Amino acid sequence: MKRVRANGLEFAYLEQGEGPLVLLLHGFPDTAHTWSHQMPALAAAGYRAVAPNLRGYPPTEIPEGFFDRATLAKDVAGLIHALGHGEPVHLVGQDWGAGIGYGVIAAFPELIRRAVVMAVPHPARSAESALHPKHVHRSFHWWFFQLPELPEKALAANDFAFVDYLWDYWTCAGYRDPAHIAHVKRTLAQPGAIAAALSYYRAMFDASKADPTLGTLRRSMDRPIAVPTLALCGGDDLRADLMTDQAQYFAGAYRFELVAGAGHFLHREKPAEVTRLVLEWLAH
Repeated sequence: MKRVRANGLEFAYLEQGEGPLVLLLHGFPDTAHTWSHQMPALAAAGYRAVAPNLRGYPPTEIPEGFFDRATLAKDVAGLIHALGHGEPVHLVGQDWGAGIGYGVIAAFPELIRRAVVMAVPHPARSAESALHPKHVHRSFHWWFFQLPELPEKALAANDFAFVDYLWDYWTCAGYRDPAHIAHVKRTLAQPGAIAAALSYYRAMFDASKADPTLGTLRRSMDRPIAVPTLALCGGDDLRADLMTDQAQYFAGAYRFELVAGAGHFLHREKPAEVTRLVLEWLAH
């Protein structure tokens, strides 16, 4: 993996191809390698595909300090300046990558040409989901991860069986991805990585874990989104219930597509279909 410094951290990233920059953001429990199906296709289509390991995911640096959405959005803006010299780029994100992406395209529209968000609804819709029992059940990990100490132990126990459980729970029946999941486990096994990954969730509900200097950025992340955006969700992902009705948060071009036969990790479950949709959107 290559290295770059952005927003005061050293980020590790994968890179393929030359041309307009496409920045690909992973989710949890995952790493930059999750884009292994999309990166060669993007490179072949004339793009420079760059997938960083996000803050706290080794070999990216594990910092002291904040993991709130504003800090994570500032990371992405820093990566765009460092990798793309501040020129507008395409942004693609899944799970936490999408959650961060909504904030980036709202707060930094001048940095993004076109965006693709996958498997996670707009933050306003996510907040509403906390009032619905089936979505509370689907996102049980949000609440479990608020506990002290126990989540760290549970994630690591029995060769990270918790990671196996989440991938099995969130993907279609019969889907298997053993080599990639083994890589995810090795990443989380690095010292400090589990605590860092959990910090994303703990900052969701605890205002004391948000950088107090980023109030202006935080407010700008709630603006209507003018960047042309494609939203994708697996047809078998419960979060499709939330993503089918979020056009009101977009002031620019917006499209939503369901990917049949896929769950939460749709870019790996149905890579050809997702890659085709991404390439078509970026080519507009």
